[in-house]
This record gives sequence, structure tokens and C-alpha cells, in this order.
Amino acid sequence: MPCREFLIPPRASYRLAGTFILGKSISLYPAEDPDRLPLRQLSNDLNRLKTIAKFTSSQKDAGVRIIRDKHITGDEAYRLTIKPDGIEITSRTAAGAYYAIQTLRDLLKIYGKTLPALRIDDSPALARRGVYLDCSRGKVPKVKTIKQLIERLARWKINELQLYIENIFKFSFDPDIGRGYSPFSVDDILVIQQHCNAHHIRLVGSLASFGHMEKILALPKYRHLGELPGYNGHPGGTTLCPSDPGSIKLISQMYEEFLPLFQADDFNICGDEPWELGKGRSKRRTKKLGIGKVYLNFILKIHKLCQKYAKRMNMWADIVLAHPEIIPAIPKDIVMLNWDYYPEGKRMQRTNEIVDAGLSVVCCPGTHGWQSHGSRMKHAINNVARFSRIARKYAAEGLLNTDWGDFGHRNTLGVSLHGFAHGAACAWSDTKVDHKHFTERFCRDLFNDKKGKLATALRILGAESGYHLYHALVEPFDLTKPMPLGSPLGYEPRVIDDQTIKSKDLHDRYEMLKALRIPRISVADEFEAVALEEFDLARQMDLLACKRMLIGRDIRAGRKVSATLLRRLNEQMRGMMDEFARLWLARNRPSRLRDNLAAINQVISETEAMLRK
Repeated sequence: MPCREFLIPPRASYRLAGTFILGKSISLYPAEDPDRLPLRQLSNDLNRLKTIAKFTSSQKDAGVRIIRDKHITGDEAYRLTIKPDGIEITSRTAAGAYYAIQTLRDLLKIYGKTLPALRIDDSPALARRGVYLDCSRGKVPKVKTIKQLIERLARWKINELQLYIENIFKFSFDPDIGRGYSPFSVDDILVIQQHCNAHHIRLVGSLASFGHMEKILALPKYRHLGELPGYNGHPGGTTLCPSDPGSIKLISQMYEEFLPLFQADDFNICGDEPWELGKGRSKRRTKKLGIGKVYLNFILKIHKLCQKYAKRMNMWADIVLAHPEIIPAIPKDIVMLNWDYYPEGKRMQRTNEIVDAGLSVVCCPGTHGWQSHGSRMKHAINNVARFSRIARKYAAEGLLNTDWGDFGHRNTLGVSLHGFAHGAACAWSDTKVDHKHFTERFCRDLFNDKKGKLATALRILGAESGYHLYHALVEPFDLTKPMPLGSPLGYEPRVIDDQTIKSKDLHDRYEMLKALRIPRISVADEFEAVALEEFDLARQMDLLACKRMLIGRDIRAGRKVSATLLRRLNEQMRGMMDEFARLWLARNRPSRLRDNLAAINQVISETEAMLRK
């Protein structure tokens, strides 16, 4: 039986003689924790197949039995054996048994009630298999949403989750830091931690600690800590001044409350993109020591804080690779998170420099859901596939698949699920993943799309024009009105006149989106039902963005645009805006919804003003 039938292919499978046929009932063993949760998941799947599952305390009488075996190599490894007289799972730990049950659930999806007799020997290609979810540049997910996501990620054998946090935490030493941004509370983090534990996922803390501090530095009490206040329209800039003693004091206060909440040994201090470094208050110091050395000195201070809380420091690798002269001075217990989001990215190809220096590394590709309503699927698949191969080549600790929310986070969680699942498959199975047919299997497994219609729709939505359409949705037609820097959504790139996307291609894209229909599929769970609605919202947003780009080009070329066309555009924009707000609130807290609605209202108002002339 080919392993590629699976969404997350096992390492090896062997066909045995006969079949196992599910009857009207089946007994599951053991009846006690810690295996009870995955067996309940299995029980629910069996019930959908009209097989009643019940727990038994008798291993001998069980149709599905879990046995601990210390000879199984690896804590997450397992053996799944299906014979005509029953199903046996052997694993060293509860995690291995959990993953074996997920594979058995996959077999039920593929074969139904008649399972082929076989033996599967399975273990992960990479130890750390993570998802990195941006919760700071737009959407702060509800705890319910994160719990639902955890269950899907664990289903795909993901074992690490990081939530990107800049200011969206209720710090007791200063509640102003998160006020107005729907921040997480201590209890929220603890509930998420507990749910992660139940599903064998490590919740690894992640907190911006150098760059990307603009929201905190915007507060009057912290502006003096900025490297270059006013940079790019941000009152305090975006980067802490590394030579100001108040900077590490602020980080220390944040860590004192934040780090002890997380059980994982690892902690991500971020440290990426300190854009102003050396351009402001530390200019003289960097001229003397060099930017790399000044950066390193501040990182070493953060490293001491991590040691204080017995955390192994993780950090993004972009600045280190930009200044390779500092690599030998980096403590060997720091894990470098090497991120690169394109298949031919230069940083990706330099992973060996980190490994050769004796440092641990995690390879970090991306879903390409950000700055795109429907993802950039081809880029995402190639990026993840190539980076996973590099991770194996250089014995990286793992793969951390990133999902961002730049410029207001209009991209939906539903659109990112394909990227999460593909990253999970590559991190677990590596060379056995069938990239060409992965989308069909994803849609079959998650949405019960047996005819492939949803897979076709997702490929159409996941076009490379996604970047332009994301920004065109809220770009004003009138170029004489400058777009504000430092606005709630950040600086929006000018895209309508960008000729890298031709008007003919725009017309073709518009007609394709106009004809596209997201298939109506009956799904069992609310989480997937909302995702289907999010796919249709992505179609609407891209369709309107196409229309706005085409109209904008006509206006800027001096061609007449009919009032009827403009009125119809505004009607559709208002309808889309209502749907956008509804689906935002279905999964997320409200804070930055208002910023996106303000941006959409701004371009609607501009069109109304044109109609009044």
C-alpha cells in the first residue's frame, strides 16, 4: 500500500494478508488515561461509520489495543499492526500512541470499514515540528479558536506551537502595554498550555524583545527608549536603543511575568529586523564597534535573562547572518531560527554556516498567507519542501512553519490551514510527501472533498498575484493624497500602477474569480465550516481588488469610468466589509478589526466623493 495515500505519510508500511472488517461494535483498550483522549477521537470517527466503540479493561478482548513497548525506538515512534483479528498499537510513550491513532483515523478516512491488513513502522523526520502564528499585527485569536487549531495541528503530528506576541499580553506591571489590543491574560496562556499538553504539543513562548517594539514604544512613557523615535511614522520608532539601560530593564520586567507561564525549555526572544539600529541613538557606538557587535552585546544581555528563567534561548537568524563575524561569539546553547520564505532564498542556502559554527538551528519557511487573501500556494509549497530538505541535510532540530499578518492581517486562518498541513507533512515525512497531489488529499481529509472541486478552487485562490490584490483592495485611486506612514495598518505599498502585473492578466484573473464558486460541502465541525466561508471571502476580496486595480488604472490614465460602475463597486465593497467583520469576529477578538474597516471605508468614501463631482 503506497504511503502517499496519506496526508501525513508514515515512514514505512507493509501489506499483510487479509483485511480487518469493522462490525457494529468494537472494544478499545486501555480504558484509562493517558491514551483515553486519542481513543475518544477514534471512537467519534467509528461512530460516524456506524460502529459503536466502547472502552474495556481487558487487553485480550479489545479490537483496538495500545501496548507500551520500551524497545520502540523514539518517544514519538510507533508500530501500528492491523490483522484480521484486531488492531494493535505499540509505542514507548503516550505521544507515540497518540500519533498511531491519528494514522489509524487516516486509514478509516481512506478505506472506511474494511481496512487492509498491514504493519506501519513510523517515526518523525524532524524532532521539532512547529507552527508560528502571528497574533500581534492584526488578529488576536479567541482562545476557543486556538484550541480548535491545536487539535488540527496535533492531528497532523505537529508538536510545537508559538504565538507571536509584541504587546498583546496583559502585563500587570503596566496594563497600558496591551490596552486596546484585546491582549491575552495569564489565564488565557495557561488554558492554551493545558490544551497543548493534552495533545502532545509544546507551547513555546515568543516575545518581541528588540525590534518590532513600535506599539510599546508608541506609549509616551517608553518613547525615550527608542533607537530612532519617529522612524517610519512611529512615535517611538520600532527598535529599542541597545545602549540605553532602560531597554533591558523593560525586557526584564516583561520576562519576569511572561516566561514562567511556559513549561517548554525553549523560548523565542525574536530579535529580528531592528531596522533603525545604528541610525539613531546608537549611531556613534555602532560606528566604533560595528552594527554586528552592538547587536550581539544586547543579545547577550537577553541571553542572561533567559538563563535566569532556565530557558534555552531561540532567536531569528537574519541579523546574525547579515553580520557573520559575530557568529563565533554567540553562546552555543542558543538556537538559531533561520527564516526564509522563497524557494531560492539566500538565507536558506546559508544554513550550513550556523551548523558549522556549532549552533543548533530550526529552519523556518512560511505559509505565504500574509499580504494575500488567498495565499501564494506555489511559493509556499516549494519553500517548505526545499527548506525541509535542507533541515534534514544539516540535521536541524526542526521545521517551524510561519504564518504572518502584515498590514492589518486581512488574510484568514482558513487560508493558512493548507500551508500548516503541508509543513506538517514535510516535517514528519520529508521525502515521502506527494507535493503534486497534496492539495487534493488536504481537501479530502479536512473537508470531505471527494471530487477535487475545492482543491481546484484553492489553487485558483492561491495565485502569485495575491500580494498585489491584497494591497489594491484598500489603495486609494488618488495618488496626490499620500498614504500615511505609521497608520494603524502600517505603510501600504503602491500596487495599482505596478506593471509587474499586466492589465490583461488582471482582466483574466477577474474573469476567473468571477466564475469561481467555492463548493458547498457539508462538514462536521464549525471550524471547517468557517474555513469554507473564509475561502469565499478571499474570493470576494480578490475579485474586488482586481476591479479596483482595473478602475484605478483607467482613472490614472485619464480614461472615463462610468458612475454606474463606481456605484456598483461601492455596493459590493460594503457587502464584503460586512462579511469580513462577521468572519473576523467568528474566530478573533475585536481590537484591530476597526482599523481594517476604517481602511475599507476610506476607499469607499473616496469613490463616493468622485461620484459627487
